[in-house]
Amino acid sequence: GKGETIVVNCLYRLRHIPDETAEGSTARDDVLNLIKKINPDFFVHGVTNGTYNVPFFVTRFREALHHFSSLFDMLEKTVPQSDQDRMLFEKEVLGRDSMNVIACEGSQRIERPETYKQWHVRNQRAGFSQLPLNQDIVREVRAKVKLQYHKDFLVDEDGHWILQGWKGRVFYALSCWKPIQD
Repeated sequence: GKGETIVVNCLYRLRHIPDETAEGSTARDDVLNLIKKINPDFFVHGVTNGTYNVPFFVTRFREALHHFSSLFDMLEKTVPQSDQDRMLFEKEVLGRDSMNVIACEGSQRIERPETYKQWHVRNQRAGFSQLPLNQDIVREVRAKVKLQYHKDFLVDEDGHWILQGWKGRVFYALSCWKPIQD
């Protein structure tokens, strides 16, 4: 109705939707087309920035090793080993995800991240226009991270994506989009 705002908030989940390397699927494009059909005022897209979605095992293994070792390094430097939540996260999230990337092939492998730059192209192709980041919020986040977090945490910006990572490796990227009206 009038005065309502529709927001589609999609955080870190589209990496589980099959991509073209999984039997030529266009499922990711289908999801983006469905979001466009909803015609939201805003589409908030958060992605796991990963380069370990290649069909070649050795390359995928090397990229996964870099990605997951950086995540474990971050936890080692910032959370005590005895922390129960850390142990649960390492086992149930990082352990499961890394095992899937390394041990599974074809439709069994559900971890299929793309880089934020690949998602950028995919979103544009689906008919979305990226909205600029609110610079006040970006400054506030940077200041908070600098003051309250470990010095190796990364908050950066690239092409209207806010990037989050550790020691120069980008783990996550967030941006906001709007459907282009045909």
